[in-house]
Amino acid sequence: MLMNVSNLNCLRADKLILSDVALSVVAGDCVILRGPNGAGKTTLLRYLAGLAGDYTPENTAFSGHLDGIKSTLTVRENLSFWAGIYGFGNIDPILEQLSLTPLQSRAAGDLSAGQKRRLGLARMLLTDADVWLMDEPTVSLDAATSDVIIDAIKTHCAAGGAAIISTHIDMDIPNARILNITDFAAKQSDHSDPFLMGDF
Repeated sequence: MLMNVSNLNCLRADKLILSDVALSVVAGDCVILRGPNGAGKTTLLRYLAGLAGDYTPENTAFSGHLDGIKSTLTVRENLSFWAGIYGFGNIDPILEQLSLTPLQSRAAGDLSAGQKRRLGLARMLLTDADVWLMDEPTVSLDAATSDVIIDAIKTHCAAGGAAIISTHIDMDIPNARILNITDFAAKQSDHSDPFLMGDF
């Protein structure tokens, strides 16, 4: 079992958004989070990543809408920095896998949106994390770049990793399962103000 969560409550701006979330993932799993905008997909991913709440994840890597890169550093310098943080060795295979080798001397700030997203994904690969938590990884990307990212996710899961992804598109990942987070939407009674209810 790579992740096992139960009875997880998620707040946004001190308001309960999701309650009693239950989620388990094993090697090879890909879980697609579905739900309307504002339903709490990003909030749930942040909780699972340990960026909010009390849940402490093990061996996870998170990619959000920001790509986690330093614009003034080159592509190679960015990856070299993260490789040092995570104790990763030779970054050249990662550069090659994501077609970043021709861009390695270019400042990250000069990259296109798709190239920045590939660089952000390269950082995920350097972590060697079992579980990838990804928030809309293909948003605003062309079909070719989206395919690169989807292929990387497939490879990660096929190698025994797992992914939990928020996306509105069909990513065509074998055996992916859907988790509709509206099943965990907090009811009105779940977040009543205790002061107004007299519970103080």
